[in-house]
Amino acid sequence: MIEVGDAAPKVTAKNQHDELISPDFDEPTVVYFYPKDFTGGCTIEANDFQAALPEFQEADVSVYGVSMDSVTSHADFAAEEGITFDLLADPHGEIAAAFDIDTEGGYTGRRTFVLAHNEVVSIYDPELSNPSGHAREVLTDMEQKYVRG
Repeated sequence: MIEVGDAAPKVTAKNQHDELISPDFDEPTVVYFYPKDFTGGCTIEANDFQAALPEFQEADVSVYGVSMDSVTSHADFAAEEGITFDLLADPHGEIAAAFDIDTEGGYTGRRTFVLAHNEVVSIYDPELSNPSGHAREVLTDMEQKYVRG
């Protein structure tokens, strides 16, 4: 199980624009895993991260959403919901495996990681985080602990 203080995994995947992305976890980064495009909680969470994106960008924090959906599904989801941050397609669960995320049933479990200096600095358990307001919770914590403090 990946824990706070562990080295950040190296990952590469295609985003919704079919571009190969390798996030730089040396810089403050949020990686949130969600089960499926176009579902209730996942749509709420994506929209919350999108609404807070200017504040994440102002704090120099990158945001990535990851699910086992295809590039095409991510493209459709991003277009319909106005999502401008990278949604990484992980159809074979390779990124999920690197972060020790359960993929039973062909879906990723819901979990959020904050990474900086190439290590895991915070983990948000899905049982403790409501999709509505989760982005704000992460942003507030990052501002207090890792970005400005």
